[in-house]
Amino acid sequence: MRVLEAENRDPADEVRPGTRWLLVAFLLLTFLGLNQLLVLADVADRYWAWTIHTEMTAAFLGAAYTAGFVLSVLSLRQDRWSRIRVPLLTVTAFTVLTSVATVVHAHRLHLMEGGPIARGAAWVWLAVYLIVPLLCAVVVYRQEAVPRRALAHRRPMPQWLRVLLGVEGAILFVAGAVLFGGALTVHHHMSTVGDFWPWDVTPLSSMVIGAWLIAFGLASALVIQQRDLACLSVSAVTYTVFGVLELVAVIWHWPQVSASDPWLWGYLAVLVSVVLTGGFGWRAARSVDDGEAAPAGAQGRTEVLG
Repeated sequence: MRVLEAENRDPADEVRPGTRWLLVAFLLLTFLGLNQLLVLADVADRYWAWTIHTEMTAAFLGAAYTAGFVLSVLSLRQDRWSRIRVPLLTVTAFTVLTSVATVVHAHRLHLMEGGPIARGAAWVWLAVYLIVPLLCAVVVYRQEAVPRRALAHRRPMPQWLRVLLGVEGAILFVAGAVLFGGALTVHHHMSTVGDFWPWDVTPLSSMVIGAWLIAFGLASALVIQQRDLACLSVSAVTYTVFGVLELVAVIWHWPQVSASDPWLWGYLAVLVSVVLTGGFGWRAARSVDDGEAAPAGAQGRTEVLG
């Protein structure tokens, strides 16, 4: 069956070499974010590109970059664009939004002050978010510009999952838009536009958190549009990892949030929902992959029944 699948594969759906090089760059950059923000959250106020005042903010960003690291690793193992299209579009949206945040709040970066590690991180950050969004746009354009055959849905997404993902995506997108848009004109103090956010954030951190939330909200919409769980394993795993690590970050830094804040419990409820929906999608995608790996006779019977 794998021979037959290879013969029927659309050449236009292949992952281009430039896309793989970009994924390698993502892998390295997200690993740096993982280490500096998640592992070393307690020193992010001194060793990051800008001063992050609370470990909870560093941990949130570190968890998001860890999800991005997982996305990069899994995407590099794929050979079809249809399987990594949603992740790459998600990353492109994040990098574009973060480049805006970087330009607006460049004065908050440690470009000329702070220790050598902080200054180095600031210059790397500036270079990355001025260059990578352009590379993402080129890679996506080159992959999308070639017409591809319509793919049959091997594991259609159930209606309840589409609805739940739609609700989650809307919440993430709106919350991200408020954090991102509200901090555009706030420059020198804790962001006041994010009163609903469970902890205080500075304007640049607010915009970067908002960029992640908007990107994941967009990813939910793209997943619903694609509808085929068989092509969404990378997206499902990334979504699950994001939800799990953000929950762990809150639990680990519990003293920095208020248990009496109703917004905190709403935030946790959304994360639990993200983990459950992502986990279901992950399991469904794995069941399709296991079917592809089954013996030829068994696979043939599965396809006839489908």
